[in-house]
Amino acid sequence: MRIGIVCYPTFGGSGVVATELGLELAKKGHHIHFITYSQPVRLELLSHNVHYHEVNVPEYPLFHYQPYELALSSKLVDMVKLHKIEILHVHYAIPHAYAAYMAKKMLQEEGIYIPIVTTLHGTDITLVGSHPFYKPAVTFSINKSDAVTSVSQSLKEDTLRLFDIKREIEVIPNFIDLDKYKFLFTDCQREMMANEKQKIITHISNFRKVKQIPNIIRIFNNIQKKMPAKLLLVGEGPEREGAEKLCEDLGIAEKVIFLGNSNEIDKILCFSDLFLLPSLTESFGLAALEAMASGVPVISSNSGGIPELNEHGVSGFLSNPHDIEDMSKNAIYILEDEARLKKFKKQAKEVANRFDLHNIVPLYEKIYLKTLKSSYSMN
Repeated sequence: MRIGIVCYPTFGGSGVVATELGLELAKKGHHIHFITYSQPVRLELLSHNVHYHEVNVPEYPLFHYQPYELALSSKLVDMVKLHKIEILHVHYAIPHAYAAYMAKKMLQEEGIYIPIVTTLHGTDITLVGSHPFYKPAVTFSINKSDAVTSVSQSLKEDTLRLFDIKREIEVIPNFIDLDKYKFLFTDCQREMMANEKQKIITHISNFRKVKQIPNIIRIFNNIQKKMPAKLLLVGEGPEREGAEKLCEDLGIAEKVIFLGNSNEIDKILCFSDLFLLPSLTESFGLAALEAMASGVPVISSNSGGIPELNEHGVSGFLSNPHDIEDMSKNAIYILEDEARLKKFKKQAKEVANRFDLHNIVPLYEKIYLKTLKSSYSMN
């Protein structure tokens, strides 16, 4: 198949999943065309099966905000015609599904029929999409898609609760390439981050309020009172400055390392003994899955799609989002006993195996074929 993939080319979970999906589909012989405003961060290698097309948005003084949706729609029309793309897979309802529908209508004027598969990832529904300004456009975009998927059952239920959806939504969970987490090295240079007595606790995110960065620091503060420990915070975002000040106020600044955005997540997780994800909500929790695949147990909130991923008492523990004391207690319980920590690490990997991309990608292929078949029969 010739598949066009539209996504945000950033460190966020939706962009990572879209890129990994495209690369795996290319390995299986499909021709993949990434269409976005910059090259996705995980798209390291282009090949004869993997192509990247940049969406340029010309600047005009007439526009207060440059019309990305318009530029994207036009680019999609051009790329479908030039490369004979058969299906568009867009990640995020707005602006991508909205732009894809406009491209679809333009192409229909020329007798070209292009089906759209829309994958809902989270904030396009729970944060942006539910805003009254955008709700009609999101509802329209989802209902006009030829197939719709969501990354968790929780997100599907949120979508059906918040919008008047006529389309069936199929749950296809996020996934991970477990082959990348089969470490071929025995020394992951842990001593660069901590001494042998210190436990390493890690968090990876975009440092938005929903991630509850202050709570992560307070949980860590409780842990380090009981045992030698270091906290690695990976990512950038609006909460970083406040987090640095909180570390200073608590007197633990020398035990907390801010690593910023990184392309060495696998190596960082190799260092780690425990992963913290006390988010107010997560549509799925891809960072937690990456941790589990590295054999790192997860202490998380029980909100959104996280309970579909983190198995309570097996791969880690779940708590109410604001329950710092319970998360601290559970973290210490795992870390204070080496045999117990080793058991949780092993179990975290076993749970992660369910989300191997080799199990999940065929579900998308099935959706594509079903959608193409339905489109051909209609046209």
